[in-house]
Amino acid sequence: MAKKAKKVRIKLVRSTIGKKPDQRKTVAALGLRKLNAVVEKELTPSIEGMIRKVAHLVQIEEIEG
Repeated sequence: MAKKAKKVRIKLVRSTIGKKPDQRKTVAALGLRKLNAVVEKELTPSIEGMIRKVAHLVQIEEIEG
């Protein structure tokens, strides 16, 4: 049986105003457009790296299943 990928819920809790352009693009690439926006993603190595890059702007929560 295949191992299920972990899922995470990502919430934008700090504004991107005044942040570096690469951080703004990373937040947009995660699918976060507005403050308090929430997206659910599978935790792949690329998503994990994106989260690390903007960890000071987002809140992460693991999802069951």
